[in-house]
Amino acid sequence: MTLGPAQKGDAQRVRQFTVAPDDEGVRLDRWFKRHLPQVGFTTVTRWARTGQLRVDGKRVKPEDRLAAGQVLRVPPGGEQDMRKPRPRRELSPEEIAQAKGMVIHETPSAIVLNKPPGLATQGGTKTLHHVDGLLDAFVAGDEPRPRLVHRLDKDTSGVLLVARTPGSAAHFSRRFSGRSARKIYWALVVGVPEVSEGTIDAPLAKQPGSGGEKMHIDEENGQVARTRYRVVERAGNRAAWVELEPLTGRTHQLRVHMAAMGHPIVGDGKYGGPDAFLTGSVSRKMHLHARRLKIDAPEGGTIDVTADLPTHFAASMDQLGFDLTASKAEPLVYAAPERSRTEKKQAAKAHAKQFRKARRGERRTRGADAPAKRKPAAPRKSASPRKPKGKG
Repeated sequence: MTLGPAQKGDAQRVRQFTVAPDDEGVRLDRWFKRHLPQVGFTTVTRWARTGQLRVDGKRVKPEDRLAAGQVLRVPPGGEQDMRKPRPRRELSPEEIAQAKGMVIHETPSAIVLNKPPGLATQGGTKTLHHVDGLLDAFVAGDEPRPRLVHRLDKDTSGVLLVARTPGSAAHFSRRFSGRSARKIYWALVVGVPEVSEGTIDAPLAKQPGSGGEKMHIDEENGQVARTRYRVVERAGNRAAWVELEPLTGRTHQLRVHMAAMGHPIVGDGKYGGPDAFLTGSVSRKMHLHARRLKIDAPEGGTIDVTADLPTHFAASMDQLGFDLTASKAEPLVYAAPERSRTEKKQAAKAHAKQFRKARRGERRTRGADAPAKRKPAAPRKSASPRKPKGKG
């Protein structure tokens, strides 16, 4: 966002903004929410209706989308809906060091962290220490506060992407929701799956009576949930090292799916119960790690990051005799984005239209190839019978 000179200090004058590349394609009302949150939606709607909002000199509607380089004219005022900005949290030196120590990759649009197990992604009723609370460590001056765009369970470690700006957050969120972001997890599971590679297709729903804290397989009312898995190595019949690729993004999906196979993730007592723990000195912590993330970057190119295993997971791998070079954490399959019901209907209509066109072509072809039929000749007119000459 580039500010026009009229906006720098005089709120009673018309303001001009140049739409930044980060805001390419964003709706006008969303632009205000990002950059002028003190101007309420009602005010934006009124300004648009009365022609006071202009883009490149033309009238616009709140739902119109902006393009990079366009100039947005904003009338004065509108601050009566002023909301207090979120206060920046003062972090201790230890918290700043923890936040900076998690960074494994940085780009103009993203900060990629290797989240340790036991650290929640976001806060809750009794959760005061979490990744979201540490993001102020990456803010300098008037820079926007980084934003989370996806989640990892508290006890799951590994790659966690944080967007630097509102525009990049919108970009990454679309990639995650559209299933074009590729995620590979490593897990240790109890026992060894009989089929070494395949896809688990089992719909998930919140388990009644759990307060939404637990998921279960629900064939009738559950949401579509699919996971691709591959056994990399096995430790006899005791345990297996498995690569997992979620093709959908449901809560606790990998944990529920592996437990449903009869091979719960080691340390996942919530879904595996007492059977989720190995005897001996193998850690009782969760052995689920977001190993790799591959996602398109808004500035072009691809962010492709791999996260090292946490200490307890690495020790278990070593104890069970697994060779880390046996897997390169490559994406297992191409995960086609799930289409909405509207998209499926549109695709079906397009297919039907194409089919009808092809059928018309077939009929024309058949007509051209068939021997020409002779047009039946018109019946010949017979001569009128002559009247017999009478005498008169």
